Amino acid sequence: MLLSAGLLMGSTAMAQEEESGRVFKPFKVDVSLGYALPLGGGTGSRGGILFVVEPKYALADQFALGLRLEGAAMARGVIVNNTEFEGDVQVNGSYLLTGDYYLSNKGFRPFLGAGAGIFTVAGAYVSAGTQVEEADILTDSKFGGMLRAGFEAGHFRLGVEYNMVGKTDFSLKNNYLGVKLGICIGGGRYNKD
Repeated sequence: MLLSAGLLMGSTAMAQEEESGRVFKPFKVDVSLGYALPLGGGTGSRGGILFVVEPKYALADQFALGLRLEGAAMARGVIVNNTEFEGDVQVNGSYLLTGDYYLSNKGFRPFLGAGAGIFTVAGAYVSAGTQVEEADILTDSKFGGMLRAGFEAGHFRLGVEYNMVGKTDFSLKNNYLGVKLGICIGGGRYNKD
């Protein structure tokens, strides 16, 4: 009964949204994969991968609020000499409230956005020859923020984000850049006859 009432209220709200002259449906979920580049510190190879799920609700066609859930795994300053390996590895999880402002209601929609919330950082320094000589894993949670820009075209999304993560005891440089390619599930245009 409660589920039926919720579905009825949701369909009524969507019908009112459609009648109000809105171009886009308000609910969507962005799902993206991307490249994570740690900024600052270390010599040698750097880089990693990230995965994002971000449910959103558009308050208006031009402005959407969301909750970004992201995981990023990065290596910074990795050096490999024959049989020896040395480097720092970091894994970040983030939970941010976000806002995106869309500059257009056409098929190609550039956007600017920002977010703030909690970053959980786990870092390890690893030094190994024929066996692991040293591996310390430390974790911490810090408040941080994010700035981004990109575009959506249909259900396709491309964005670049600068993540500002607070300093931890084990790493002074936790900021990273994310380049993301993804899809938008839901949302889309209302069918206008």
